[in-house]
Amino acid sequence: MINTIIPAITSIISLIFAIIVLDQYLVNKKAYQLVWFFGLLLYFISTGCAFLIELNGLTEVKYLLWYICGATLVAAYLGMGTIYLLIQKRIANIIMIALVVASITAIILISIADVDIKLLPASGPILSGDALPKSVRWLTPTFNTFGTIALVGGAGYSAYHYWSHRLLRHRVTSNILIAAGALLAAAGGLVARWGYESFLYWSELLGIILIFIGFLRSSEKFGFDRIPLIHRFLRKSTD
Repeated sequence: MINTIIPAITSIISLIFAIIVLDQYLVNKKAYQLVWFFGLLLYFISTGCAFLIELNGLTEVKYLLWYICGATLVAAYLGMGTIYLLIQKRIANIIMIALVVASITAIILISIADVDIKLLPASGPILSGDALPKSVRWLTPTFNTFGTIALVGGAGYSAYHYWSHRLLRHRVTSNILIAAGALLAAAGGLVARWGYESFLYWSELLGIILIFIGFLRSSEKFGFDRIPLIHRFLRKSTD
């Protein structure tokens, strides 16, 4: 039961987070917000697939959707959003083009690979790359390494920048939380490979919670009223 509930909660949180970031993009039109929205949407899809798999069983379609969105792509696009935030847009666009090409290639290779879901455990947290051949499983650490370095490195750099210049102390806390959440989410897949599969769902949940709190804490005034959609609603309510 717990293996069904945890990914369900994670999926709901990531969807709410994605909608909030999309709302900010519609107001501010910042590229990093759009890329983060896509990354969070992948997070929602992958954890939603995990919930459905635990709820009513494994199918090849749900497995491939989980593997492509979650195990392979999500970290890369969250990291890509951070790259857009920190470096020149012209350079970020070049990296983004390379990432899109790599993503399409990965999707094709994974989709046409032989899948044997019988190789997965019959009970407990059942999701891993074991149902796919090693010829495509190397793609996962490649994308995840890029995304984790970009997201954690970017957050760590920002935290150090604000701390060293004694600026916006709330941003130091914000970026530390984002880095910690990203590391925790990334650690889930690694620890699962060592035989502790149950840690995967917990790490995804706690990771997205820390990143979400860090996102909210990036405002000097902590709270949901910094979200454009809610701010507009509150303003109309007081008119």
